[in-house]
Amino acid sequence: MIASVSQTWSTIAAPSGCPRARPRACGPNVSNVSGDAALPPKRMRLRYAGRCRLCAFEIPAGTMAVYERETKTVACLECPPEPPPAAPEIASSMDALPPEASMVLGPEPQPESFEVFTGTAGASAKREYERRKVRRETRIRDDHPYLGKLILAVSDDPQSTRAWATGARGEEILGQRLDKLRLSGRGIHVLHDRRIPRTRANIDHIAVCPTGVFVIDAKKYQGRPSLRVEGGLLRPRTKKLMVGSRDCTKLVDGARKQVDLVRSALEDADLGGIPVRGVLCFVEADWPLIGGAFMIDGVHVSWPKKAVENLLKPGPVNDQTAQHIHRTLASSFPTA
Repeated sequence: MIASVSQTWSTIAAPSGCPRARPRACGPNVSNVSGDAALPPKRMRLRYAGRCRLCAFEIPAGTMAVYERETKTVACLECPPEPPPAAPEIASSMDALPPEASMVLGPEPQPESFEVFTGTAGASAKREYERRKVRRETRIRDDHPYLGKLILAVSDDPQSTRAWATGARGEEILGQRLDKLRLSGRGIHVLHDRRIPRTRANIDHIAVCPTGVFVIDAKKYQGRPSLRVEGGLLRPRTKKLMVGSRDCTKLVDGARKQVDLVRSALEDADLGGIPVRGVLCFVEADWPLIGGAFMIDGVHVSWPKKAVENLLKPGPVNDQTAQHIHRTLASSFPTA
């Protein structure tokens, strides 16, 4: 009797030609389809300061960064994205074969060479400039709530802050020229803005070419670089690097230290026979029309075009060895 009443009621509730409504599944076994799809990262300008999940570097507010909506974390634009997680291994019938059978089926696959992230020229200097600029603006607004905007409008950043922007611009100019040379397929391998381990210092550019390795320090100074030799008969002979009227000899000492670090990294990888040279490249300096390049204490001092010409000279290092050196230095000096 109950079954007939239910059948009669279903016939009345669902008129002819209309499909019967399906019952909605309830319970914990029902999965949310929209929640399963991973949210892609989003490029945005940060409203608040954060810390990069990959390099742990502090990102100031107002800086363009990558916001990972799924984990609610941020990352620098210069940091390479992490590779997707590897798929779980599935056991197959090949695991049950003896070693002799696996050797008969085919040779063991060779490991693939990974692609080296060359880095972004001037990235760390630009981040430091933005960090100092935001910190100054925040301090002025906090100290002068009503006149902060006016003070910022009529005043410039201090020279110590503007120097970071100038240095970043010089690295970008030289980096663009080196990247164009790298993409030309002439056997030149480049690394930009590499961090020296256990320090806050960095190396602007490292170029691997047929003649060896060049450690290039880019500088954007005003004035004409020149070599001044003093002393001789009555007192010790000394050499100074002058840019205009400024004594910039300390730049030579810094370049030599970077060369020693790169040479030590190559020696640890059994590549001690590769020549390593230092270059001080002055971008947009007052160079003469003829000549002007010189060497001081084993460090080349030149302009971007002259530095590129030195990289294109033939040498004993073949492209396979150059790629190996490139990977070795990329792992020894990570991105800054």
